[in-house]
Amino acid sequence: MKKFTIALMMFALMALLVACGADDKDKDSEKTPDTNSDKPETEETAEITIKHELGETTIEKNPEKIVVFDFGMLDTLDELGIEVAGVPQKNVPAYLSQYEDEKYENVGGLKEPDFEKIHAMDPDVIFISGRQSDMYDELNKIAPTIFVGIDTEDYMNSFKSRMDWVGELFGKEDEVAAELAEIDESIAAIKEKADASDSKALIVLGNEGKVSAYGPGSRFGIIHDVFGFKPADEKIEVSTHGQGISFEYILETNPDILFVVDRDKAIGTDASAKDAIENEIVMKTTAYENDKIIYLDPGYWYLSGGGLQSVKEMIKEVETVLE
Repeated sequence: MKKFTIALMMFALMALLVACGADDKDKDSEKTPDTNSDKPETEETAEITIKHELGETTIEKNPEKIVVFDFGMLDTLDELGIEVAGVPQKNVPAYLSQYEDEKYENVGGLKEPDFEKIHAMDPDVIFISGRQSDMYDELNKIAPTIFVGIDTEDYMNSFKSRMDWVGELFGKEDEVAAELAEIDESIAAIKEKADASDSKALIVLGNEGKVSAYGPGSRFGIIHDVFGFKPADEKIEVSTHGQGISFEYILETNPDILFVVDRDKAIGTDASAKDAIENEIVMKTTAYENDKIIYLDPGYWYLSGGGLQSVKEMIKEVETVLE
């Protein structure tokens, strides 16, 4: 009987120890998270919604894999030290020639994007402008696509608005603000000189021996609308391709300053705008006689424009006329 009582007591003690151990495990499990859980930790992702001419795009901030078809946007990202993944290398202007390097994906031509290659890249964002606008829907199916073309009828507000959201998207607000302040200062200086001058200007595009004119509100209208040069003709039709004109028209208009954008040089043809324009008719104009025919760099004016680098260079080129 005594042996039975001792055995019973030992059994009760063992049961108590097991129960305490189980209780301690339960408490430990409450304190220690399950590291093998399939449920990921949720973390709020910062996003920005950008309204543009072709729609409204919501995108995560600081996208890393970037495809750029607009060279003004490309020179902006380059100025801010933001790397891109793909560009249309066939058409890259000379001042951005570093993007012809093989480390960047060649995503096709300005009007013929390589959809298959872009899809394979799986980009975070695609930036386009006018030359790709008809393909917006198709590109937008691949990745968030943003139209970044400048509104030439409201150039500076459009430009600054674009720079502001670029700064916010990439966390470069201070750098963008400093760049815009520098541009504003340069524009104010050139406009003061232009306003004080009686000289009238005409802007033409040379293309394989033909010329077209551009006035206020046009593709190159920043010369009149922002920089303050008085137009030699205030009734020029606003058109993407300009108003077709003759050399006799240039003589009749007789500008004091003739700005020339050489499309032939931009696309690498054998033709020369200078050879076509400086003929016996145009040589009778005041602009020619006073050595005021200014050949603008088509890399900034025709292929690009509307970027932090290109706008600053455009200001420098035009400013030389008033010195």
